[in-house]
Amino acid sequence: MKNLSHLFFVVLIFLSGSALAQLGAEVTTAVDSTQVKIGEQINLTLQVKTDSLSMVEFSPEPLFLPFEIIEESPIDTLRAQQHYLYTKRYALIQFDSGAYWIPPQKIVVDGFSKFSDSIEIEVATVKVDTIQQPLFDIKPIQTVERSYNQLIKNILLLFVFCLLLAILFVLNRQYKKKKAALLEEIPPFDRAIQELKALENELPKGQQEYKQYYSKLTDVVRRYLEEEADIDALESTSDELLDKLELRKDAGTLDLSLETLNNLKKVLQNADLVKFARSAPAIGIATTDRTIVEQVVIETKEALPAPTEEELAATAAFQRELERKRRKQKIQLIGISVLGLLVSVAVIAIAIYGFNPVKDTIFRYPTKVLLDGSWVRSQYGTPPIQIETPKVLVRDVTATSPVTIYAAGDPFKDVYTQLFFEKRTPAEKKEKTEEEQEQEARAIMDSAVARYEAMGATNLLVQNDTFSSVDGTQAFQLFGSMDLSQEDENIRCRFVSVIFPFEATTVELKIIYPKDDRYGLLIEEKILASLEIIKEL
Repeated sequence: MKNLSHLFFVVLIFLSGSALAQLGAEVTTAVDSTQVKIGEQINLTLQVKTDSLSMVEFSPEPLFLPFEIIEESPIDTLRAQQHYLYTKRYALIQFDSGAYWIPPQKIVVDGFSKFSDSIEIEVATVKVDTIQQPLFDIKPIQTVERSYNQLIKNILLLFVFCLLLAILFVLNRQYKKKKAALLEEIPPFDRAIQELKALENELPKGQQEYKQYYSKLTDVVRRYLEEEADIDALESTSDELLDKLELRKDAGTLDLSLETLNNLKKVLQNADLVKFARSAPAIGIATTDRTIVEQVVIETKEALPAPTEEELAATAAFQRELERKRRKQKIQLIGISVLGLLVSVAVIAIAIYGFNPVKDTIFRYPTKVLLDGSWVRSQYGTPPIQIETPKVLVRDVTATSPVTIYAAGDPFKDVYTQLFFEKRTPAEKKEKTEEEQEQEARAIMDSAVARYEAMGATNLLVQNDTFSSVDGTQAFQLFGSMDLSQEDENIRCRFVSVIFPFEATTVELKIIYPKDDRYGLLIEEKILASLEIIKEL
């Protein structure tokens, strides 16, 4: 009883301590601002102050509706004198104006629930000045043509893959047929020896394997005797075959020794026992029988009459024809292997880079060749303009002062690039009003459009923007589309002009290419990214 009293006292002290610790835990709630605008981030901080023995758990799935959580930080633990501070931070957001309350959050301290304070947040709308910035109606829904490019690409890849499998399957069948045909064209004696040598590597173990082994073995000797000795051996039983061999021996047309005939008889009897009586020969018998059959084949070859001159000539011609077919087969195999390799490389390249880039690389698409070729970085004119282009820009000798032109390419075939320099009399330096600056800019851009019209451009759709070169020089930028004519053929082109209105010279970079060209935009971006004004030489 005394021990139980002590135990009860210890448990009571422990529970009391836990309750006191829980009661002593403090939860603090703070936000960085209670008045925000729509879409502005709200930073909420929850902090629990308790002793070092307490277990603090924040809600794993906090609910802040109608606010959305955009970021949540891990718990930060800090020791302050005799207490610990557990801090959790949340980034909240709201996209509707009005007054909202951040709901209290549940925090578990040593198994007891504590709740944070709820805080009211006012979300204000953003005022729009319709005088300085006019409002426009929402644009109507535009009908966009459905794009089947990805679907077509996937179908082509699947088609190429299936075609490759079909080609490999057909080639494999043809190879097996040709291999079988070549084996048939090998002289009977050579083919029989090859098949017997192949049986040396077979080591039968079970009865089924012995049955297959002896079937191959007897087929070799029967086929050879039928083809070489003109004996009906394939359709004859073992006894009938032996009788026919003895008749040929008595007639003197096939001089086989009595020992050879007896050995062949033993082999045929062993084969019949294995195939029909399901017996298994003793160890080493199968190897001995194969040697006997090989000896029968060799002796039969020696016992046959010597071939005539006509037969020798036919055999030589047969060997030459056989060698020719073997060479042809090797060439076909090499061609098939190369073709399979090329198709495999093409399929892999299409899967990685896409169908059009691979096709355009193989068939030398003009702008693809330009994009992948060696580009030229050089300086032109005064002030010196450094630029990188697919081809070196050549000076136009027909241009007269005060105009200097460097150009390369053909807008009807690939990409036309031009650097235009026009000297002008420097204007008197004075402070220009904003209206005068706008008029000057408009005059410069109108001159650029006039130069396009002088090239024969029609139906121009022009947009303007600002441009900054690599060195930070600001310029005007015109871009859009236009029609160019050549030999009664109209082509829709994209054009880009970057104009630098220096005091003594107007410099214009002009890029023109067919609008539907797949690589024109990539070339344009690469050229513009390299444009630089050389300020110090």
